[in-house]
Amino acid sequence: MRSILVTGGTGSFGRAFIKRLLREPSSERIVVYSRDELKQYEMSAEFPDERLRFFIGDVRDKERLKRAMRGVDTVVHAAALKHVPIAEYNPFECIKTNVHGAMNVIDCAIDEKVERVVALSTDKAAMPINLYGASKLVSDKMFISAHAYVGDGATRFSVVRYGNVMASRGSVIPFFLKERAKGVIPVTDRRMTRFWITLDHGVDFVLMAARTMHGGELFVPKIPSMRILDLVEAIAPGCDTMEIGIRPGEKLHELMIPADEARRTLEFDQHYVITPDLDFWNTNNYVDAHRVPDRFEYSSDKNTDWLTVDRMRQTLRELGIDIESDGKRLKAPPSPARPREGSPA
Repeated sequence: MRSILVTGGTGSFGRAFIKRLLREPSSERIVVYSRDELKQYEMSAEFPDERLRFFIGDVRDKERLKRAMRGVDTVVHAAALKHVPIAEYNPFECIKTNVHGAMNVIDCAIDEKVERVVALSTDKAAMPINLYGASKLVSDKMFISAHAYVGDGATRFSVVRYGNVMASRGSVIPFFLKERAKGVIPVTDRRMTRFWITLDHGVDFVLMAARTMHGGELFVPKIPSMRILDLVEAIAPGCDTMEIGIRPGEKLHELMIPADEARRTLEFDQHYVITPDLDFWNTNNYVDAHRVPDRFEYSSDKNTDWLTVDRMRQTLRELGIDIESDGKRLKAPPSPARPREGSPA
């Protein structure tokens, strides 16, 4: 991967992914595509690297996106509206970004002869019950079916699906860290379980998918689950919990591989691959994998790998989060730098 564009490049994943790319000597140009000029300014100050190109733009804007993709060989599509309750009350805005925006990414990648596209999905896209998950399911289907749409073009598309990212902006962990000073932690349902992944693991997994993809697969990592009450104990020991009820569109347990997709699912040591049920797929692409059992289901409550209280605390410490105080990361403020507008040259 020589020239890479990351949509949503100033988000939690985008920043971590780009930070990793800057350590790769093969990365010659990295295009950061996002809507927030302040975040781009702050990011350019934190990473003053001449290989970075910053494009202010929205995936809803097809012409701007097409210009940003000029000369790019790899696209990682991370831009999305992700907040479940907000999507429930603003469905049209969610669809404009998550569905129409995905279509723009596909069209522009084909038109600009991008070699490979990896789209980030979510566990909420598997048998969705909320608007966010439904919009991402549509997006996933479009990226996989794009192989029939591309015609004689060479662009390949794949999808990566994983769970909650520890300590990201949308994670419940920062919320619990703030609430523990009150002595009572609100939880929507005490039976709840969730999949968890670190940002570094997510970055590694997307890089692996980008480098090994044939096109049309949906990659799912093997990651641990955790019970919500164990998470509370890890972050706020001694605090009481107050059950407030499941929010609109929220699940009790998350699902990444439904039983009906087991017949198309291959298992590897560290991940699964859901293969497409379409004519273009070569069934000999992965001869070193084996199929999962019939009616296999990969859900957060039936997982065989569980995060304990001590394991979560250790992981958060390794991430540099001081769970003994206010959970904040301490870092020196970045020195000012001038953002560089991306140019196709």
